[in-house]
Amino acid sequence: MSSVYKPPEAIETYSKKFSIFLAGSIEMGVAENWQQKVERELRDFDIHIYNPRRDDWDSSWVQSIDNPQFFEQVRWELNCLERADLIIMYFDPKTLSPISLLELGLFATRNNMIVICPEGFWRKGNVDIVCSLYEVEQYNTIDEALSVIKDELNG
Repeated sequence: MSSVYKPPEAIETYSKKFSIFLAGSIEMGVAENWQQKVERELRDFDIHIYNPRRDDWDSSWVQSIDNPQFFEQVRWELNCLERADLIIMYFDPKTLSPISLLELGLFATRNNMIVICPEGFWRKGNVDIVCSLYEVEQYNTIDEALSVIKDELNG
């Protein structure tokens, strides 16, 4: 059974379980809640899932290093990205997802990322080039990516 962690929850620090970070589009009210689908589809695997979609997010929080809630959120995400065995990154075509693009740039060279970038994402060309250059596996749908991930987890 998978364990799901969300900010600001402390994450397991000594566990040897395989871990997955759910990076990508979150824009509340715009992006689909794709993270729930991934959690549901992977619930039977003995893994950790780090989901940055914070249940108590307040859009009025100032996005500043001086704001403790915002700082805590960003640090949590970066710590989990660093720790994850696999990063799943989804670009929802209904969003701009600038932070996801930043994270793609930061982590594309790690060889532990799967990108889902459907037609219609406004910077799909940039995503395609980064994935091609750094040999990042890329899929058009969440279902395609989940099929590959499940096969890998089943060994």
